[in-house]
Amino acid sequence: MSEAETKIKIRNLYKVFGSNPKRAMKHVHGGLTKAELLEKHKHVLGLKDITLDIKARELQVIMGLSGSGKSTLIRHFNRLIEPTEGSIEIDGDDVMAYGEKRLRDLRRFKMSMVFQRFGLLPHRTVQENVSYGLEIQGVDQDEASKRAAHWIDRVGLSGFEANYPVQLSGGMQQRVGLARALATDAEILLMDEAFSALDPLIRTDMQSILLELQEELHKTIVFITHDLDEALRIGDNIAILRDGELVQSGDGQDIVLHPADDYIADFTKEINRAKVVRLRAIAQPISGEAPTGEPMPDSTVLEVALQKLTEAEGHILPVSNKAGQVTGQVHLADAVAALQSPHA
Repeated sequence: MSEAETKIKIRNLYKVFGSNPKRAMKHVHGGLTKAELLEKHKHVLGLKDITLDIKARELQVIMGLSGSGKSTLIRHFNRLIEPTEGSIEIDGDDVMAYGEKRLRDLRRFKMSMVFQRFGLLPHRTVQENVSYGLEIQGVDQDEASKRAAHWIDRVGLSGFEANYPVQLSGGMQQRVGLARALATDAEILLMDEAFSALDPLIRTDMQSILLELQEELHKTIVFITHDLDEALRIGDNIAILRDGELVQSGDGQDIVLHPADDYIADFTKEINRAKVVRLRAIAQPISGEAPTGEPMPDSTVLEVALQKLTEAEGHILPVSNKAGQVTGQVHLADAVAALQSPHA
């Protein structure tokens, strides 16, 4: 995790759905569970006491099974859903205090959204769909066309500008949705199950496109998914929800190696750790004489590192950071131990 400042700050966020949420909150604070609240009071507890910091210029994944509250949570950031209790700050500003104009500007200029089912306007061409957010911002037509053309090219759709959504595959439609979100130059990108409707190969391709763009653009991205493999591949940080509660939040490596409870352990037990765990998660400080051999980058996955460690003198090698500085060491025994599924 970088030392980036907090972009979105969520504190003690609750959401209750029903005819009288405020009254129902008394029962929630009194200790009623989600199931009990529904059975006894006919209200649904969507979110319970969520506190989370989302760092600027990082890709935050929010994941969980269906009904966990992840899509409900992301829709609070731009107040498409109003919280029952709690606070949301963006760049230190209280979003709950925004009037109609500031909230409209937040949605137009500061946040863009990419939806699971693409959300394209069927009567508009690719060019017109990508330009839509710019029109809402009041950008003149020539500039909007130029910026739309740039992002259409960046997502690999040059030549399809005049096509309508119905003429495109699912993967191509989602590229249009991504280009539309990026064209507005919003600082924050909300992606709600954006790749879930795509075939596996297309989904992997879209993940690669997103990572390549993020390497260049450094947006603050909040990405909703139910797929742990996807979360581990793209996320700088992962927050896991269950029944509206935040169960664990942190670096993906830490979640895989140190699950908070049995629920998280079950989530992670089928993961191929050799392809997921990176050396930075298991590196130890150098004690005594520094190991010989060429340092391995701390981003190296175990699958690659194991062969080099097997051949290294003493089965130990130094580990370096992005700047090439040696920051620690890894022993073969620690790498092998990290392949085993830990108990919660």
